[in-house]
Amino acid sequence: MTTPTTEARLIDTTTILSLLSTLAILLTAYATSLRLLPTSAPPKIRALFIWHAFDALIHFLLEGSFLYHCFFSSTPISTSTSIGPSPHLPPNVHFLAHAGRRYGAEFGRGPSATLWREYARADGRWAGTDLTVVSLELLTVFVGGPVAVGVCEGLRRGGEGVWVWIVGLAVGELYGGFMTFMPEWLSGSPNLNTSNFMYTWVHPGIALHGTRKLTATSWVYLFFFNSLWVWIPLWILYEAYGHITTALNEQKVRRSAEKNA
Repeated sequence: MTTPTTEARLIDTTTILSLLSTLAILLTAYATSLRLLPTSAPPKIRALFIWHAFDALIHFLLEGSFLYHCFFSSTPISTSTSIGPSPHLPPNVHFLAHAGRRYGAEFGRGPSATLWREYARADGRWAGTDLTVVSLELLTVFVGGPVAVGVCEGLRRGGEGVWVWIVGLAVGELYGGFMTFMPEWLSGSPNLNTSNFMYTWVHPGIALHGTRKLTATSWVYLFFFNSLWVWIPLWILYEAYGHITTALNEQKVRRSAEKNA
C-alpha cells in the first residue's frame, strides 16, 4: 500500500538510477551512431539511427528484463503471508495457469527488479503480470527489437527499402502505446497514480491501488517517457511520407523522360 511518506517523496536514489540507466542507453545509441555511420551522414539519418538504436536497447535490456521477471520471478500464494491472487488478473485467471503462484517483478531480485518496482510506483501493472501488458511486451521485445536493429543496419547501408521497415515499426510503436493505455482509460484508470509529479511526467504511469491524486512527480513519469513513443514515431511517419512521395515522383519523372526519349 502506498504510504504518505512514499507519495511525498519526489526523487529518491532508485528514481535517479532509473533515469540514469535511460540516459546511459541513449548515450550508447549515440556512440554507436558515431561508430557505424559515416561522418557525412545527414542529420536526419543520424537522428533516425540513434532513435532506433535507443529503441532496440530499451526493448532488449529494459523490457526484456520485465518479461524475465514475468516468467521467472514468483512467490507462492499464501494466506499466511497475505499474498493473494494478482489484482491485475481477472478472478479465477492465473498466469501460466499456475493457480498457486504469483508472478512479476514485485517478487524479483536484482537491479532490474528494483527498476520495475520503481516503475510500478507509477503504473502498478508493471509490478505483476497484466495479460495485455505482457502480450504487448512479447511483441515489443521479440519483434520490435529485432526490427529496430534491422532499421539501423539498413540506415548504415543506405538502402531505400529500409523506409518500409521504419514505417512498420513506427505504426507498431503507436499501436502498442494505444493498446497499453486505452484499456486503462476506458475503465477509469484504476491503476493510475497521479499523486506524484515525477511519476506522471517521467514514468508512463498507472498507479497502485487506485490512488488518483494529482501531484508533481506523477505528471513527470506519465508524460515524458510515453510521449517519446508518440511524438517521435509521428515525426518518423511524417519524414517517411515525404521521403517515399519524393522517391515516387522522381521515379515518375524518370519514366516519363524515358518514354519521351
